[in-house]
Parts: sequence; C-alpha cells; structure tokens
Amino acid sequence: MTKEILLSVKGLHYQGADGNDEIETITPAEYYDKGDSHYVLYEEIMEGMEVPVKNVVKFKNSYLEITKKGPLSVHLLFEEGKKNLTSYATPFGSILIGVDTEEVEVRKEEHSIDIRVKYTLEANYEFLADCELSMELRENCQSAK
Repeated sequence: MTKEILLSVKGLHYQGADGNDEIETITPAEYYDKGDSHYVLYEEIMEGMEVPVKNVVKFKNSYLEITKKGPLSVHLLFEEGKKNLTSYATPFGSILIGVDTEEVEVRKEEHSIDIRVKYTLEANYEFLADCELSMELRENCQSAK
C-alpha cells in the first residue's frame, strides 16, 4: 500500500427502541507499515470546533488502538475478549468510557485493508450501546499517478 490513502470510518450504534445512530467519514490519511504493526494518521474537523483533532490508529491482527489529541482527547483500546476503561476528555469535562470488545477483524489485500470491530460502549459504568466500527484503507488513486 502507498503512504497516501483514503480512509473511510463508519460507526454504528444499536440503541434498541431508540433506533440506530450511524456516522461515516471519508478523509485523506497517511499509512505506515512498521513490521507487525500498522499506523494511520489523519486529522478530523469536529463540528463547532476550530482546531482539528489529530488521530493515530494502530492495528495488528485482533488489536486496534485509536488515539485522539486536540479539543477532544481519548486513548481507546479494542482487544478481543477484553474490556478497557479510559477517560474521554472534552471541552465540557471528562467522561469515563468502557469498551468491551467482542471481535476485531483485520483483512489485508494488496491495495486495501479492512478493519471491523464489534463492541459494547459504556459511559461512567452505564451501558450506552452495542456498536460496530469499520475502517477501510484504500490507496489514493491521485497519489498513484
């Protein structure tokens, strides 16, 4: 894969009778392969914020790590069969987030990588939603020319 990629991030929260909440972002990103670990770097503009959030995604086999720094800061770990707690810092204060990961799947092809994660999300020890996260890394056709 090339260094310059297009990253698609889709999140789906199943909230029972309240319906489902789905988001999708497509953005240019940088991809690095460092032995058995892979890294994706990108910036995200959040609604109502002037300063971008810098994101670092690290993954391998059944492990995904997302670090966000900026007006929103968090360090999320997705490890199959494990529950991880972290503090999610926002301009309005911090929230204790729990991520109970059921499955992490990484599929690598020559020009693409697909990541799928199924997990349960908690805030301050209260169940919020069953969630799915998918990330699709694709070579940027513009950079291949």
